[in-house]
Amino acid sequence: MVLASVLGNLWDWVAGVFTRIGDVSPYWLVVALALKTCESALLGLTWRNILRAAYPKGGLTFKTAWGASQGGTAINALAPAQAGTAAMLGIFRTSVRGASVAGVTTAAFVQASFFLVLSVLMLIGVAVSRPHTVSKGSPADESGNFFSDHPLLIPLIVVVLIVVFVFVWPRIKPWLANEWRKAKKGAAIFSDWRLYARDVAAPSAASYVCRIGVNIVFMAAFHLPVTAFTVFLVASSHMLSGIFAITPGGVGQTQALDVATLSQYASTKSVAAFSITQDSILTIWNVLLGIGVMLWAFGWHQVRDLFSKSFHKHAHEPAAS
Repeated sequence: MVLASVLGNLWDWVAGVFTRIGDVSPYWLVVALALKTCESALLGLTWRNILRAAYPKGGLTFKTAWGASQGGTAINALAPAQAGTAAMLGIFRTSVRGASVAGVTTAAFVQASFFLVLSVLMLIGVAVSRPHTVSKGSPADESGNFFSDHPLLIPLIVVVLIVVFVFVWPRIKPWLANEWRKAKKGAAIFSDWRLYARDVAAPSAASYVCRIGVNIVFMAAFHLPVTAFTVFLVASSHMLSGIFAITPGGVGQTQALDVATLSQYASTKSVAAFSITQDSILTIWNVLLGIGVMLWAFGWHQVRDLFSKSFHKHAHEPAAS
């Protein structure tokens, strides 16, 4: 019933954006979705390679890795609080023989390492070329005001840290040492940098090229100027929206950043139409592709149970809080 309700709400939303989708010709749409599918498959391949290096006898297949990765993306598009990421890590934990929560969590940082470095480089580039864009994307820093309004907080934190170090640390040290050994398995691929470059960095770079290709296709579809600089601006805008997201999926914030970065190169109306349509189409495709790949990898009953548990859990969180 939960899955049926989710799919019903999704269909209502899809119907509401059909007018925007109609602005894109079928040719551009097919090319964009093909690139998006390739990006997703390459990310699944990256996950498989990382977890195979961590657990050589784990038996993880590409089908399972892609299903978990894209399925998590689909759930994140519909549910709050990164429910899809938690579901993805849970699938990997149960699908890989010998895997632990600590190891799979570390593998997630390994998977994100390439994009983290890329984001830092792009953030530096944007700060130099478009400093106002960074200020629009980042939240206000109010930490100084907070601590000045609560002068007793810092001494209290110091006391708590002393208590933890003296009384708690000796008791939890053996447990932490055991968890650290498990966590290091998830980063086993870092022990061979050539293997990392071939099995993680290369497919990650290829997936990012596909992501840039999707942006270029939609920019061309809406007649925005496609140059190396404008493509960089769009990519950096979407990157900033992901880093400083204050809404689910960065909806609204992405559009504001796109308009801010491209207003000198195209009309606000064209940029907004491009940004809203791209977000709408890719969100729909992420959900449909996620469901399709998960059905291929796990079957109907497991997919139904996964969606039901994810939405049932997060639907009760506000009431519980």
